[in-house]
Amino acid sequence: MTRKKSPKMMYLVAFCLIFSGVGYLIVTSISQNSTYFLEVSEALAMDVDRLDRARLFGMVGQADLERDADALGVTFNLHDKEDARQIIRVRYTGAIPDLFAPGVEVIVEGGINSGENMFMASTLMTKCASKYEADGGYQAGEHPDSVPY
Repeated sequence: MTRKKSPKMMYLVAFCLIFSGVGYLIVTSISQNSTYFLEVSEALAMDVDRLDRARLFGMVGQADLERDADALGVTFNLHDKEDARQIIRVRYTGAIPDLFAPGVEVIVEGGINSGENMFMASTLMTKCASKYEADGGYQAGEHPDSVPY
């Protein structure tokens, strides 16, 4: 005589398998996609091993700005916004935003290369300049049709 498996037991096993699979996917996706968002001074205070994936916020330095000849890369000093003596050297390869210039606030995303003692950025974003706010234009929250031209 063979014994039938209980349907409750099968549901319990299926539930455990599904729950553990979903939990594994959540944990691995969070750990692989976690990125620190730091100011330069905070990044300098951290252990280099923890900066393999980070976003840094700071200002482009006036000195030692080196653009590639093909205009598809730049190397520059990223200064802390509060303490300009705090500096990280950044190397970015890619199209340089039009607003990129010394003194501009930028966000770079990438990781530290401890061998070269340089932050290798895969993304470079500039803060929008306030000079694009047109005089007499509409303010945030206003509808453009309500403003006389």
